[in-house]
Amino acid sequence: MTTIRHNWTKEEILNIYNKPFMELLYEAATVHREHHDPNTVQVSTLLSIKTGGCPEDCGYCPQAARYHTNVEGNDLMSVQQVKAQALRAKSTGSSRVCMGAAWRNVKDGAEFDQVLEMVRTINKLEMEVCCTLGMITENQAHRLAEAGLYAYNHNLDSSEEYYKEVISTRGYEDRLQTIDNVRKTNVTVCSGGIIGMGEKIEDRAGMLVALSTLNPQPESVPINALVAVEGTPLAEEKPVEIWDMIRMVATARIVMPETQVRLSAGRTQMSREGQAMCFFAGANSIFAGDKLLTTPNPDVNEDLKMFEALGLNPQKPFTKKVQPQSVEASESKFQALGEKPKWTRPEHKIERNEVAKQQAKVLK
Repeated sequence: MTTIRHNWTKEEILNIYNKPFMELLYEAATVHREHHDPNTVQVSTLLSIKTGGCPEDCGYCPQAARYHTNVEGNDLMSVQQVKAQALRAKSTGSSRVCMGAAWRNVKDGAEFDQVLEMVRTINKLEMEVCCTLGMITENQAHRLAEAGLYAYNHNLDSSEEYYKEVISTRGYEDRLQTIDNVRKTNVTVCSGGIIGMGEKIEDRAGMLVALSTLNPQPESVPINALVAVEGTPLAEEKPVEIWDMIRMVATARIVMPETQVRLSAGRTQMSREGQAMCFFAGANSIFAGDKLLTTPNPDVNEDLKMFEALGLNPQKPFTKKVQPQSVEASESKFQALGEKPKWTRPEHKIERNEVAKQQAKVLK
């Protein structure tokens, strides 16, 4: 059985990433079979519960208020709307619902209370619940855990060095602090990143160093291929080659053997054959549904056909970890503290982000 290491270096990971392709595939597939059922894939549904109007300047994101991307914003969904979507997802084979809100960070109050009730509601449907809500404090993490949260997503996006070329409104250290706050509860960690943002291979390796040296390593690592959206600073980036995606999946599998590696954004640009090679290389999770927050995703029926052709089976919920028990709001030990944490705002200037912001002002 492959040993779990937390001391990977960038040089070691680059050597793995750059191996001859067939040798890399064989090693990754071997590690995958040591730790996972190669014919089982965890299926998640990503739901945008609050869309648009985000104050951040993430260069890849169409939900940033400062860019003109024709994304229609909406207020926080109701608990009943979310329940209906969760039931629909469950009927098509999803074992997890991941709820995303376009917030910089969680703020105590009525909206967060509503999200907590969404978590309780979905958990009671015998589905895993994940949230991606921005930065959170330790107390907020405990409140989510009490509600029955299974996983919290907070992506590192890229290496610490290249992160500064994509985002200027929050610091890398805040990402790591949020993950650390989640780790103080029984909630699992979901954290990955995006390739195809103009980064070098060294930056991809740097991101995998940051993820693999966490102790414990994230239970889930989404590997996203940039979906370039008109109006964002990264709109002109070329699509990621499928070979790069397979190499990234394979390398992630080797350095994080027990982690579920998820094919996330960008699957609409991949053929079935390309996705099959990703599964062979160690990917064992996908996002299903026709949309990932605001970007396109393969149709659910197409995914079902692909699973049938490849002999893949959806993973049942709570296979990796026992279902958490939801504590009702009236019985919660953790109450809102009205915290106002000082998350960092580096506010350095990123030229392409500034250009996109000025173009948006003209168009608006």
